[in-house]
Amino acid sequence: MELLSPAGDLEKLKAAYDYGADAAYMGLPLFSLRTRAGNAQFEDAEACRSIKGDKKLYLAVNMLFSEDNLKLLKSCLPKMAAWPADAFIVSDLGAADLLKNAFPETELHLSTQASCLNSSAAKLYKSLGFSRIIVGREASLTDIKRMKDSDPDLEIEAFVHGAMCMAYSGRCFLSAHLAGRSGNRGDCAHTCRWDYRWALEEKERPGVYMPVAEDPDGFTSILSSKDLCMIDHLDELREAGVSSLKIEGRMKSLYYVATVTRAYRKALDGAPDAKLYRDELFNVSHRPFSTGFFFGDPNGEMAEPLSQSYLRDYLFLGVVKDEVSPGVWEIDIKNQIASGSEIEYISRDILSLPDSDFEVLNADLKPVPHIDHGKPGFIRTSKKIQRGYFIRKTLK
Repeated sequence: MELLSPAGDLEKLKAAYDYGADAAYMGLPLFSLRTRAGNAQFEDAEACRSIKGDKKLYLAVNMLFSEDNLKLLKSCLPKMAAWPADAFIVSDLGAADLLKNAFPETELHLSTQASCLNSSAAKLYKSLGFSRIIVGREASLTDIKRMKDSDPDLEIEAFVHGAMCMAYSGRCFLSAHLAGRSGNRGDCAHTCRWDYRWALEEKERPGVYMPVAEDPDGFTSILSSKDLCMIDHLDELREAGVSSLKIEGRMKSLYYVATVTRAYRKALDGAPDAKLYRDELFNVSHRPFSTGFFFGDPNGEMAEPLSQSYLRDYLFLGVVKDEVSPGVWEIDIKNQIASGSEIEYISRDILSLPDSDFEVLNADLKPVPHIDHGKPGFIRTSKKIQRGYFIRKTLK
């Protein structure tokens, strides 16, 4: 099965490939359902081509298109021609038709936003030119197997890890109503994750309330769904006919992309130390995990009954860049790194390399107590590290 990772920008794209993804997906400006993910710009095409190499890249053009949006897409087609896209992820049939005619050699993948859940719909979409169906997140393993059995040549992609949405396939107006930001136009404010104080009473049953658990302050996050994690069920996914395992997270951190990708890579490869990397998923920032709809209707188990912030055991500190002199490395600083603290280095094949005997340096290579995000900084260490290693510290 293909391992498909998110890339909100070029830096995350490189991390996805470096940490084991066979393919990555990212959005182009204007037409993606993650407008705040960073996304690639039209002028980044050559840089993207260099990073991509012989790996696969799928571009998300998956918003719900108005007439004006469709006209804008048509005007942008010449700029899109420079992009090394192996496929376009699309939900709108008008947009799909434009892209198919403009780029006949580029595959079309049906976005999960189209909510394809049955074999008849899958066959129809294939007849319209879609080579791959990204199944609706409401699909069970049984649904997926029926789709695959009806057409063995059909590629099926499924989300296996990351955030889920309480709305049907993300078709939600809550963000637009409360924050003026449309989730269907790629600008969701995640209002379902907010904390609310409320009571639910059905009109025809006065005095009968829906049970809503509350925290001590009377707030609940009943609309906030648990995160998806299927790393323990890869065999079931394979048997159902899934072609591509998709990790959610174009708006997640660089650290998230790298650590989640490597865990699934190790699991797919059957590495002897795969369980250690699998356990690392529980140290990455996440909500409580579930298996979503794969094993049938979750009957409300997707929702968190109480206000639940992210669970997180590590803080991402930075990325190791070039070695400027023996043992002295430039750092792309994401959070403050202080001399004398306990840090760890990780890479695709290094679970954790602890270091407490290091020194941080400023832009003039002078020792300082700490180096901060947004400023140049260096680290002097005796550890055998390399460019591309990540630095983190425990929060336990």
